[in-house]
Parts: sequence; structure tokens; C-alpha cells
Amino acid sequence: MSLSKQVILITGAGGGLGGTAALALAKQGAHIILLDKSIPKLEKIYDAIVAAGGPEPMLYPFDLAGASEEQYQELADAIAQRYGSLQGLLHSAVEFSAYTPIINHKTQDWGHTLNVNLNAAFLLSRVLLPVLQKSQQAAIVFTSDSAARKAPAYAGAYGVSKIALEGFAKILAEELEAGRKIRVNTLVPGPVDSPLRRKAYPAEDRSKIPAMDSLAPVYAYLFGEASIGVTGQIIDAQTFKL
Repeated sequence: MSLSKQVILITGAGGGLGGTAALALAKQGAHIILLDKSIPKLEKIYDAIVAAGGPEPMLYPFDLAGASEEQYQELADAIAQRYGSLQGLLHSAVEFSAYTPIINHKTQDWGHTLNVNLNAAFLLSRVLLPVLQKSQQAAIVFTSDSAARKAPAYAGAYGVSKIALEGFAKILAEELEAGRKIRVNTLVPGPVDSPLRRKAYPAEDRSKIPAMDSLAPVYAYLFGEASIGVTGQIIDAQTFKL
């Protein structure tokens, strides 16, 4: 179990890619902090991890878009008090409603999408940096999108958030590189049979795209010893090779 001493927080852990990552990393021995606003979804992945023989995870119900800065800090304080340090942070929570022309984009939807996909990543990274810095080595991984990052028409707030998120990840990687403790990378999962993919492409033949658990080796690499020293990179899961 190569990740047996790792404590990793995963946002959006109740389902989709977040749940896939949580189960994959727990199978490697990592202690997972499951963060999601849906308690039933958290309990489902909790049960899956325990059934697979992984360490008992910590459940942390949390609304990324609705939480105050004080609540974000309370989260960081709770992790520091319970674990002392943190070795991994995976930003996997995502908000996507539909591809929408800018002229039809509702202000509320725009703001909510940016809050979940971008602002929450900033707030969570900021409050957890002191906890991550207590580790000898730690990893922050952001999740992008191979389609949205090309800025196609109708990508709307979702596309803007992913473009900005990649920029934020690069800035953070540059700032932390000198410390040689925290590596920051961005994962581009590519086409996989995820809930988001089904929503974006409802008519797609799902039998022709990989299952979500095909990403397990990439998650293990990004949070494992093999990626130490690798920072500021965009990792494309479809072309990834160890």
C-alpha cells in the first residue's frame, strides 16, 4: 500500500470522478477525507471504501458554493487537529448545467458555476496550504477539461472556469516550487463515462469511451512518490504513461 501514510482530501467525493478517485486512492491505503454537499452520496462512497478494505474515511459534508470563509477555515482547523498534516488535495467538485450561448446565460448560473469550479478551489487551497506545508511532501491536483479549455462556443461559465483554473494552478505551482514541498498539477481526464460527460453529451455511445475507474493509475501517480518533483504540469490521462 504505497499511500498508507497519506491523508488526502477530495472535493466532489460523493460521485463521479471524485468518488472514483476516493476509492482508487483508498485501495492504495490512503486515508481519505470525503467532502461533498450530499450526505447520501458521501455515505455510499464511504461504504464502498470500507467494503474494499480501505482505511475508514472521514466524512465532511460541505457546500463549497454556500460556505463562508470562516467555515472554510474551520474545515482546515478540523483537519489539522485530527491529522496534524495533509498530504493531498484533489479538486474534483464540478458544476455544469448545459452548453449555453452567452446571450442566454443566466447571471445566477454564471456566478454559481464560478463559485464551485474556481472560487472554491482558491479558498480551499488557501486555507489548506499551512496544513499541507506541515508534510515533507504533498500534492495539489486540479481537474480540468480537454474540451472546455479550448474555449469552444457555448462553453459559458464552465469553460471560463476551467481556463482560469489552469492558470491558477500554474501560478500556485510557481509560487510553491521553491519550497520543494508541495507539487501542483492539473489533470485532464479526457472522455470517460462520467455523470458530467453524460450530461454534456447525452446521445454519445457510452460503450466507446473508457470507464471512470480507468483513471485509477493516474490518480495513484499524482499522489504517489513517482510524481515527487513534477509540478506545474498538465497531465492528460488519455496519453499518460508511467
